[in-house]
Amino acid sequence: MRAMSTAPPSRIAWRAWERAEGALDAAFGPRANPLRHLGALGFLFFWTMLASGLYLYVVFEGTAAGAYRSIDALSATAAGSLARGLHRYAADGFVVVTALHLVRELLAGRFTGPRWFAWVTGVVLIWFLYASGIGGYWLVGDQLAQWSLIATAEWFDALPLFGLTAVRNFLSGGQMTDRFYALLAFLHVAIPLTLLFGMWLHIQRVTRPDVAPARALTLGTLATLVGLALVKPVTSMPPPDYGAVPAAIPVDWYLLFVHPLMEATSPAALWAIAAVVTFGLAALPWLVRARREPVATVDPLNCNGCGRCFADCPFGAVVVEPRTDGRRGPGLARVLPDLCTSCGICAGACPSSTPFRTVAELVTGIDMPQLPLAAMRGETERVLAGLEGRPRVLVFGCDRAADVGSLARADTGVVSLLCTGQLPPSFIDYVLRSGADGVLVTGCAEDGCYYRHGNTWMAQRIAGEREPHLRVSVPRERVRVVWAAAGERARLAAALDGFRRALAALPPVEPRARTRPKRKEAAIG
Repeated sequence: MRAMSTAPPSRIAWRAWERAEGALDAAFGPRANPLRHLGALGFLFFWTMLASGLYLYVVFEGTAAGAYRSIDALSATAAGSLARGLHRYAADGFVVVTALHLVRELLAGRFTGPRWFAWVTGVVLIWFLYASGIGGYWLVGDQLAQWSLIATAEWFDALPLFGLTAVRNFLSGGQMTDRFYALLAFLHVAIPLTLLFGMWLHIQRVTRPDVAPARALTLGTLATLVGLALVKPVTSMPPPDYGAVPAAIPVDWYLLFVHPLMEATSPAALWAIAAVVTFGLAALPWLVRARREPVATVDPLNCNGCGRCFADCPFGAVVVEPRTDGRRGPGLARVLPDLCTSCGICAGACPSSTPFRTVAELVTGIDMPQLPLAAMRGETERVLAGLEGRPRVLVFGCDRAADVGSLARADTGVVSLLCTGQLPPSFIDYVLRSGADGVLVTGCAEDGCYYRHGNTWMAQRIAGEREPHLRVSVPRERVRVVWAAAGERARLAAALDGFRRALAALPPVEPRARTRPKRKEAAIG
């Protein structure tokens, strides 16, 4: 039996995270589960900040004397107070989901290999997020803005490249000019736009990125923000006195925690902490040694350039190029090794990936060296041959999801794949024609696939919504799909027991002659 892939790091913490996701699945459903769509929520919070910020910018007076007055007057109106609250709480929410998104990817081990680009760009984006958020407080022109400006100036004064004590300028008020406020307003527009560009860059190596939450999650999130803005309106502190440091400040711990941290340590210590955290996180893909799995390979003789592997690859690691070998066909698939995550979803999408083929050597157009189609068929036949009793069930599982190995028994066989999406639907038909009473397909939790789309594509293939699809003639009552995360083995076992009982009520299945071509197949292409 093939050894399964290495489990993600911090197994205990990851299992705890999966249990939390499972609990929210039960409460809201996978599509509306915030823990499963943190990246999409980040985009939602950004657009909310942008929309509310545009409204605030229209009435904002970017002068030393008018900034505080305009924001204070705006807060006195219902619409202005709501816009200011949405802007503030969306910024805090953006920080929270960004932190959770980073932790989730870290615990799941999704930062090594081809995923290093998304990880490193995400780490860099944290700086722009905080620069944008902290800069927003400065525009208000109250005592909180004064305190934050002074603390930031003290922090930058610790760098030898400045060579001046900038904090004195803010204590004296000498720099609080109209030109200075114009600079702050410009930065508060330029930095978020740079952040947006970075967010676009962050998702460039994934196909169909999750950037828009489902309707229920979007409406629920916006309703929460509106509720916070109404229940706890955002207000300004008194006007600043640049001749003295404010004594008591209500700190926004989501965005302004760096200032108390500097006061508790020192400006130099804060720079050291920031540098260690930033470079430490950015270097993780190379500090953590992860076994590099073999990438997908293309067999030109069996590839007809249909493009299904290109359409289904979650990371854009497959392209279709014009053929140069003189063979017929619209093109030839090519794998980009630096982008391939070795999930095998492309093999499950290939039309030549069928166990019914009778060529001397079973080779498909695109395949995984560590678990090729021929080995999958051989393992499936071996497991089927050992089943006894009724009903006989074969479970196709996923190395990254609930462990299917413990489900094996006399009447139940298991075959674990790199990803559920690696399974060609024709294997289900093949197993039922071989005499099995039922096939259970399982994989990562819904909307929680380790490889992003594997279980989604598999569900659509079985439902006939995506090619290659399961034949209409296959009895659906003998096919069961159960999505279960790695920590949900007990739930998967209970679902399997229910499936067995349902199969027991059906008439037994006798092996049928498998569909065979009338002649030996020629290579596809």
